[in-house]
Amino acid sequence: MSSGTTVVIIVIAIIVIALIIAATMAARRRRLQRQFGPEYDRVVSEQDSRLRAEAELAERQRRVRKLDIQPLSDAARTRYLAEWQAVQEQFVDSPEEAVTNAYALLTTVMKERGYPVTDDEQVLADLSVEHGNTVGHFRQAQEITTNVAHGSVNTEDMRQALIHYRALFSDLLGEPVDPAAGEPVTSSAARHARVPDDDLAGYQPAPTPTEPNGLSAEPTEPAEPAEPVTEDSDLESDSTSQPQGR
Repeated sequence: MSSGTTVVIIVIAIIVIALIIAATMAARRRRLQRQFGPEYDRVVSEQDSRLRAEAELAERQRRVRKLDIQPLSDAARTRYLAEWQAVQEQFVDSPEEAVTNAYALLTTVMKERGYPVTDDEQVLADLSVEHGNTVGHFRQAQEITTNVAHGSVNTEDMRQALIHYRALFSDLLGEPVDPAAGEPVTSSAARHARVPDDDLAGYQPAPTPTEPNGLSAEPTEPAEPAEPVTEDSDLESDSTSQPQGR
């Protein structure tokens, strides 16, 4: 075999190996994007390197595989749904306490599922492996809860925190969640887990429509029905309409 042929074979082999590596990395990237959802983009932005971000996400996968993560029993799910309902009802009279209790309830659910909860950052990293679509909601709710302790959060912010907590809560209980909105997909359990926005403190109904002059538009009074014509008036009308006899 000539040296020229050998060089060509080596070049082809290198190209084939490079294509295999590229295809493998692309497939791995797609798997990570599919599994971690929005968390993939967040880590890439945070690391400022796609390769470093993917290495971190792969490390999260390896760590979580070593944990004994278990689904909840039906009895546990029913119990936690009832507790969530109580937190939701508590929000109306005591939003600060309700938000704090929502966080505590989520921590309890995570512990029963098998997640270590001693380190907040590690909790977020562990949750992202199986709950990448909702862990971002949990992160936002945590920020609001931290500010609640400082007294720098209004009622609407606390309402949003409870809605964010609801997304991860439903996900941990095994309910499908719309990743874009964090809304539990309608099912019997998800309906119980929902926070009806109209019932939460801080909710304000739509303002009354106004006229161009800024005054409240008064509803138009319905026209009063015409009084029925009585028999006497009919007779009187008939008598007056008859020609007078001479």
